[in-house]
Amino acid sequence: MTAEKAKKVESKKGQRHNVKPIRDTWVLREVQNSLKDDFETGERNYTIFQTGKATLLRVSDVLALKKSDVYNANGTIKRNAYITDKKTGKPNTLYIRPVANELMNYYTWLKEYQQKHPDCNVFFSPWLFPSFRDPRRHINRKRYYRIMKKVGNNLGLDYLGTHTMRKTGAYMVYEQTNHNIALVMKLLNHSSEEMTLAYLGLDQESREHILDTINFY
Repeated sequence: MTAEKAKKVESKKGQRHNVKPIRDTWVLREVQNSLKDDFETGERNYTIFQTGKATLLRVSDVLALKKSDVYNANGTIKRNAYITDKKTGKPNTLYIRPVANELMNYYTWLKEYQQKHPDCNVFFSPWLFPSFRDPRRHINRKRYYRIMKKVGNNLGLDYLGTHTMRKTGAYMVYEQTNHNIALVMKLLNHSSEEMTLAYLGLDQESREHILDTINFY
């Protein structure tokens, strides 16, 4: 491996390790508002985030969703989407009703965008989240990373990335189910609770919390 390639690998590792879930509700609201309001394609960017947060899918699986996965022929929302995880190759059944309102609003927005920009066939693209430069393809991971990076820069947050939506959704499930780590582990398709705690950045936090209760005097 060349020095330049090694440097890129280390850079990618650093980006991945620095990404954290958004735990503060005010910060989460600001991130969502920035995604929606600071880009021409804001409704798409926001809906990607909400879908990833609600389904706990990896970003590659979120971006690869097709309209037929979530919409019926008349534009209504399906109860479940059935996909195959890219990383594991395992079938995955998604419950998408928690994000139904966002998907309905996005459907309407995409239709209106198409009417205003008849040469940009985003509404007729098979992809749920098409590239607006080339609707024959879906938005790619690098582009979404740049979007999240811009949001982070706008808000002064250095821990946003493509994993933010998944980690945030997992953290919300963890907190709102009275720390049901087994459920979160299953939703993330992890093989151990330790892996899930580390993914959420809670392993170190948990150890520190325990140490705070120890009397060393």
